[in-house]
Amino acid sequence: MTVLALRNVSKSFGPIEVLHGVDLALEPGEVHALIGENGAGKSTIMKILGGFLDPTQGDILLDGQPHRFSSGPQAEATGIVVIHQEFNLAADLSVAANVFLGRERGGFRLDHASMRTETVALLDRLHSPIDSDALIRDLSVPDRQMVEIAKALSRKARVLIMDEPSAVLTHREVGTLYEQIDRLRGEGVAILYCSHRLDEVAHLADRITVLRDGRVVRQALRGELDENGMAAAMVGRELQDFYPEKGTPDDTIALEAVGLNVPSEVHDVSFTLRQGEVLGIAGLVGSGRTELAEGLVGLRSATGEIRLNGHLVTIRSLRDAFAVGLAYLTEDRKEAGLLLDKPLRENLTLATLERFGKLRLDIKAEESALDHATQEFDIRAPRRDMPAGKLSGGNQQKLLLAKTMLPDPRIIIIDEPTRGIDVGTKRQIYAFIRKLVDEGRSIIVISSEMTEVIGLSNRVLVMREGHIAGELSGARLTEENIVRLAMGVSSEAA
Repeated sequence: MTVLALRNVSKSFGPIEVLHGVDLALEPGEVHALIGENGAGKSTIMKILGGFLDPTQGDILLDGQPHRFSSGPQAEATGIVVIHQEFNLAADLSVAANVFLGRERGGFRLDHASMRTETVALLDRLHSPIDSDALIRDLSVPDRQMVEIAKALSRKARVLIMDEPSAVLTHREVGTLYEQIDRLRGEGVAILYCSHRLDEVAHLADRITVLRDGRVVRQALRGELDENGMAAAMVGRELQDFYPEKGTPDDTIALEAVGLNVPSEVHDVSFTLRQGEVLGIAGLVGSGRTELAEGLVGLRSATGEIRLNGHLVTIRSLRDAFAVGLAYLTEDRKEAGLLLDKPLRENLTLATLERFGKLRLDIKAEESALDHATQEFDIRAPRRDMPAGKLSGGNQQKLLLAKTMLPDPRIIIIDEPTRGIDVGTKRQIYAFIRKLVDEGRSIIVISSEMTEVIGLSNRVLVMREGHIAGELSGARLTEENIVRLAMGVSSEAA
């Protein structure tokens, strides 16, 4: 029997209808993938199923009967558990306290020992070495996601709604996630799985629902849609030449790092970046990729030499980096890249306020810069004064790219350029990167998606344990060779 379903559900926000007559059924022991571009309506559907929004029209069916949830906690009480894309964790509490937050054991005196013991068991099940007493604020982004998954597992769900659960996980952790999904499927849990990673969908899903512009445009069973078919259904057209043709860099060395060290993270790294080149950096999460980038732009203390166009430079802060034409687009747009409660204009100009006035800001100049950015980077927002946090993930990423480019840097480091964004916006980001290269700029791309780093890069450096394990280019630039270097199986360099 279907455990949870939507029947002819529509949803409007004011005069704008964002869902149009959606039918969706979640069956026990089945993984049902929900895919679509950002803005297609996936988040709205998940919020309705999870009790966070009411439909404007249509019915929610629980065990075949119409049902309305008064809140998310009330839906959770019936066995419907949501793993949100945005972490729902208390930063100043321990891992164990977060797993049992709102369901603490004990009365006046909490049973911390019991909660800690069960948290350790859950983390062991996930093959995660996280300390149950560690504070959330001290954990990496992948570790926080594992805590979210452990928290969901502790709730013994009948329905598990997963929103981009693998976006920040390592390959090993993704494998563990798959194991848990298979186990839950075997126990009869109905799983709604939302992901932009179409290879994951092909691997996991028993059933696929494709959304476009708030409507269901395709439903398919396992094996009926390959990745190309999914992408075409999502965007309404076949995707040809997904990655732009690679340019040919010239021989001018735009950036050279010699003996770069970031304490405890990066060890004696040397490399060059040519003008008009896209240099990829691959490796497992924790290999030192992001720490290397942060050392280059002054976000981390670093030693060694950095030369730009042959000149030795000293970079101790982002402001120093901007001053010499070096910019960094962070992997964590929500915590480190954007002020989610501030409007678009303030986010765009925050890092370059001195360009818009000294004692008093020139608001007209800021608005003009926003006009240019929204057109140049195709930032789509219903209102200019809306908070950045209300934008879709793809539009947030485009706003962050516009912010990064406002100082007009010649060298740009882009960390995880398309994490958590849809296939159509990915293609836009790739086109932006190619445009920057055509303008004579040089790009470093750090990515956990091997197809992405291969598709964009002229050369790829593979990092392992803070060192450069090897360099790949031409015919040697393959997923297999990246994995071998990243895992320490091979030391061969191109």
